[in-house]
Amino acid sequence: MNIPGNVIKLLGISGSPRKKATDHMVRAALEFAEEKYDVETEYFSAKGKDLKFCIHCDHCIRTKQGCIHKDDMLELYDKMQWADAWIIGTPVYQGTLSGQTKVMMDRCRAVVARDPKVFMNKVGAGMADGGDRIGGQEPALQTIHNFYIINEMLPVSGGSFGSNLGGTFWSQDKGAEGVDADEEGLRSMRKTVRKLIQTAQMVKNASMGGK
Repeated sequence: MNIPGNVIKLLGISGSPRKKATDHMVRAALEFAEEKYDVETEYFSAKGKDLKFCIHCDHCIRTKQGCIHKDDMLELYDKMQWADAWIIGTPVYQGTLSGQTKVMMDRCRAVVARDPKVFMNKVGAGMADGGDRIGGQEPALQTIHNFYIINEMLPVSGGSFGSNLGGTFWSQDKGAEGVDADEEGLRSMRKTVRKLIQTAQMVKNASMGGK
């Protein structure tokens, strides 16, 4: 289902410090969305970015003026608020998501402290890639979904039979080549993107009174 004239603003986020499998995975998802749906896309990669840890100083709570850190998260905050739907992609580190992905999620506390409804009803999906077929992709995706729920977003996956929690890739530590060779991973990505965009279209249509 594609609702005509309902342009979805889609953000892809790569939580990898390298320009390899995760970067390629998220970009492939954005390209698939562009081919199949009426979307505008933006992309943010953790590679080379200055992303400081949340230090729980409560500056954002006290002042309601965002984060005390003035780093590359400022660029990501703007993209997050612009988008109707997000894809967060992460490599698997130690059986779960990467430290960079976790930092980006933790730092969202600053904008939510300023406006608790800032991400409300945005639609989110997750994708994870690992050097092993079963190496932590699902725990990583569960953590991403927890983040969406806590911030009043709507988490989606591609559904049962192949994409239970989102897109899962086995890169075999071969970077982009490994992602492209993983037919099951590509299928799970496509299912996830379809559900993400269709859900975002329905939410946007409902917010416009069904027009």
